[in-house]
Amino acid sequence: MATDVVVVQHASISDKGSPSIDHGCCKKGPGYASPIEAMSGPREALLYVTCVYSGTGIVKPDYLATIDVDPSSPNYSKVVHRLPVPYLGDELHHSGWNSCSSCHGDTSAERRFLLLPSLLSGRIYVINTQDNPRSPSLHKVVEPADIVQKTGLAYPHTSHCLASGDILVSCLGDKDGNAKGNGFLLLDSEFNVKGRWEKPGHSPLFGYDFWYQPRHKTMISSSWGAPAAFTKGFNLQHVTDGLYGRHLHVYSWPDGELKQTLDLGNTGLLPLEIRFLHDPSRDTGFVGCALTSNMVRFFQTPDGSWSHEIAISVKPLKVQNWILPEMPGLITDFLISLDDRYLYFVNWLHGDVRQYNIEDPKKPVLTGQVWVGGLIQKGSTILAVSEEGKQFQFDVPEIQGNQLRGGPQMIQLSLDGKRLYVTNSLFSTWDRQFYPELIETGSHMLQIDVNQEKGGLAINPNFFVDFGSEPEGPSLAHEMRYPGGDCTSDIWI
Repeated sequence: MATDVVVVQHASISDKGSPSIDHGCCKKGPGYASPIEAMSGPREALLYVTCVYSGTGIVKPDYLATIDVDPSSPNYSKVVHRLPVPYLGDELHHSGWNSCSSCHGDTSAERRFLLLPSLLSGRIYVINTQDNPRSPSLHKVVEPADIVQKTGLAYPHTSHCLASGDILVSCLGDKDGNAKGNGFLLLDSEFNVKGRWEKPGHSPLFGYDFWYQPRHKTMISSSWGAPAAFTKGFNLQHVTDGLYGRHLHVYSWPDGELKQTLDLGNTGLLPLEIRFLHDPSRDTGFVGCALTSNMVRFFQTPDGSWSHEIAISVKPLKVQNWILPEMPGLITDFLISLDDRYLYFVNWLHGDVRQYNIEDPKKPVLTGQVWVGGLIQKGSTILAVSEEGKQFQFDVPEIQGNQLRGGPQMIQLSLDGKRLYVTNSLFSTWDRQFYPELIETGSHMLQIDVNQEKGGLAINPNFFVDFGSEPEGPSLAHEMRYPGGDCTSDIWI
């Protein structure tokens, strides 16, 4: 499509999204009145996960899988439904709800639809999960041509529902894969394209994830890289060439004015998932910087501006028989428990899942760690080398006779904070580059038991979902959602 037909519009959010509006006593509507109330919600029985054939060599559409996670069910830890999307080559990735706890005071709002942005094709699928939660159905397709024509945006990634009823979607570039064209897509409650959310001239340098905190009238977004670069696989030279991000972008909420750009420097390369603390009164949060493997805390200063500091640092490991002499952990996902007590993150390359107590966000304390894969597990050709020069590898247990493959990637926590679910696909091109066996054998899903009292993690030996044995062939499993919402999709106002 020629650039002269791309019309970039700015669409405002209604005042329902303003923190000054009283939503009443919040007794009705989707979600929960507070994060602490959500922790008392019902135990998860179903889990939705995006599954990918794009980039695997299997010429089949991607699909949304429904997993039975009820321990009393005869189908426990099995795929009980698959909803293939209508097209090929989408690369389903992240997902988000049409309504969440930000709409809890709105009795007309319902958590009916799960949005599935397609990272490569630019389509956004709207899935009806309410009519039959066990067997979701396709409700609508937002076509990429419509998005490009009205906004110039492509490569949609994160979606969050807003208290106004609109849906906000981060987009990582323009249709040609240039990061310069990225920004935020605004859909109305019927999933029609309204325009761009940010004010004209206020687009970020790079796009990826975002989180808003209305009481502080702030939204902050992170930055992966130019789609033209990351879709071809990871190349360290592209970092040097400036094709990957290292910034956080601070916006006024809800009006979309870029107020501040935080340069995380060389210690904050590839900032990916970003989360505020769940308590809407708190003015601090974290972002996981993948390449430098640092968890960075951001916070508001007394003068109203925002600053940052490294809160947790994962040291790279000296290795042999790998492409580089040192291997970063590669923090690709993290989350925060609903009571803001624990932070969990994964090291996709090293292979461990970690739990930190963050009751003092300035001083996280490691309280749990478990190895569930990685490139340096016993049996691998890659060896880690200690400071004393000794070679070592990590013990990774088998689950139900299955060797754990790949590395931990996406995680999701139960509302009560007692169970952590883990999948292991990052992005098909990167999977093929770093874990080529995943393409042949497919993903798996694990469940880790959480000790909430003293801290601690332990693999549940009774739970294993093998996406290598899917009817259409091995698939790659990515982000997970519960029908009733979770700690990475719900935002409180």
